[in-house]
Amino acid sequence: MGALSGFRVLDLTSVIMGPLSTQILGDFGADVITIEPPEGGGNRGMGAGPHPELSGIALNLLRNKRSVCLDLKKAEGRRAALEIARTCDAMVTNLRPSPLRRLGLSYDDVISVRPDIVFCQVHGFPSESPRADDPAYDDIIQTESGLADLSRRAGRAPELAPTILADKICGMAIVNAVLAGLLHREKSREGQRLEIAMIDVMSAFMLVEHGAGGIARPPAGPVGWERVLSSERGPQQTADGWIHVLPYTAEAFDALFVTGGRVELVNPNRTKREIAANATLLYGELRKVIRTQTTSYWLDFCRTRHIPVGEMTTLDEMVERLPTLVHPVVGSYKSIPSPIRFSKTPAAVSRPAPCLGQDGGAILLEVGYSAPEVERLTRDGVLGRATA
Repeated sequence: MGALSGFRVLDLTSVIMGPLSTQILGDFGADVITIEPPEGGGNRGMGAGPHPELSGIALNLLRNKRSVCLDLKKAEGRRAALEIARTCDAMVTNLRPSPLRRLGLSYDDVISVRPDIVFCQVHGFPSESPRADDPAYDDIIQTESGLADLSRRAGRAPELAPTILADKICGMAIVNAVLAGLLHREKSREGQRLEIAMIDVMSAFMLVEHGAGGIARPPAGPVGWERVLSSERGPQQTADGWIHVLPYTAEAFDALFVTGGRVELVNPNRTKREIAANATLLYGELRKVIRTQTTSYWLDFCRTRHIPVGEMTTLDEMVERLPTLVHPVVGSYKSIPSPIRFSKTPAAVSRPAPCLGQDGGAILLEVGYSAPEVERLTRDGVLGRATA
């Protein structure tokens, strides 16, 4: 029994950001109903996978969910979506404001059937801004939130993180918002509309440390945290592999320099502020020292002296370490465990990723449709039927 057992969430999201948030809510025990278009959600065919409807990405993003395939361009499809919403405690959507209004699934439409719902609306830019309906993808938000500028400040050409950082960070922000909304509802019995603009989330995320000296008024120094922006910051090559040694103190730097035969660099009086200001020089010299010994040597050396150290792990190694589960349609697959450990209400994979529309008929029966109505909606192309 997960912490959210007994709560039902309507998932009207696509691709990665929204589905990640509802996957986490499902891991926590919520009954997540995802409404998908006739062609299926964007993550079903994203990358390689064992089944046309279940990519490797979808096998984890769609777990702990039930799938309803509805044509929301048809009036009866929209009505069915509202009937499902009527039974839900929360709803998450990343449809932009104008399309959501045209579909008749805006906050005002949904609270007409479920007044106390926690309605979480996520889009690229604030709804009151001129850009409210601009399409926003991870790449655009990374660029506009200052993330691409970081590599420029570190001496490289502006570039994006080689992961969909904005999508995943915003997905976790959605989880936080929905949990807070549900907690408020439990105390007050009232729902509310939550708005999450990706640009706001990522701007706040970026400025935690990189606001730096620019936060003070007048500015006390430049923006950007020097140590993190050093062009020499990153994994170091050893005599036989890759490692990351992160000395934080003068004592740690000196121990490494002495061992590497660079005694002229020893300075026990270095302050943390001086280390940050001279990070590029110090990290550059450290990189030369690390190349002189093997990975195992440096792991032992650093751990015995309590110097932070880590051996580089490849993506292949990470995937191989994952537990293997069995899906009823595609067979064995690697499951990404929930990173949250509860002592009383553990997160779990209680339901494998569904095929497209797999649960549509059962869910419509749950919310009050009759069996003949479900059959008629299927014949009329409003309700998609699972093909797998």
